[in-house]
Amino acid sequence: MKNSYIVFLVAVLAFISKTVNAKEFVVSYDGFYDRLKVVEKGNFEFARVNFYIVDIATLEPCKIKKGEIVTERSSSPLTYTSQAQLLLPYDKQLDKDKAVVVIEPENPNHDCQLKFQIETEHFGVQNLNKADIYQLHMEFDELLSDLSGFFVSKLMSFLLPEQKGIKITFTHPVSFADEQVQCAQMSCTFEVSDTWQDNSQKLNTSNANINIEQVTPWISK
Repeated sequence: MKNSYIVFLVAVLAFISKTVNAKEFVVSYDGFYDRLKVVEKGNFEFARVNFYIVDIATLEPCKIKKGEIVTERSSSPLTYTSQAQLLLPYDKQLDKDKAVVVIEPENPNHDCQLKFQIETEHFGVQNLNKADIYQLHMEFDELLSDLSGFFVSKLMSFLLPEQKGIKITFTHPVSFADEQVQCAQMSCTFEVSDTWQDNSQKLNTSNANINIEQVTPWISK
């Protein structure tokens, strides 16, 4: 189902946001903190949860003009990227102080929303071997389960989308000499099996001059 994974994450992980005026997008910091805490307490070498501000209609980045993290007693600048990724601190005091994140989009006509994305950090072309891909696959699976909480992951596991492996977007078109890897131009899905565990075999590629742009879980439904 198209965008089923994003829809699932939004449904399970969403926290309150609102428009204060035509130019501002405001969201409570505690929702970010709860998700960052899951990553901090887990044993994840590669997997991360990232936060983006996107246009509701197009899902394109809502370019940010400026942003702040505000409490009743203080205000500090918000750090973000050109692609509207929010680089938020993991700060227990901000959570206790009931901080809010206030964002002014460059385009005041944008109707913006949060997007959660499970992605990677420190995973590059040097990790294109079966053992590292298996580890990442298992980290994604564990992180999705942890973020979903006990009620969903244990008692209502049928609601979780089925993760078959990982999906990698490269900087150039590529293919791999492995039947469990399927590519279309720059996007490849890696169907991970238990035989990949502790298997240091490197996956041979048709293009040696590639870099990785994004790695996400591969969800089949």
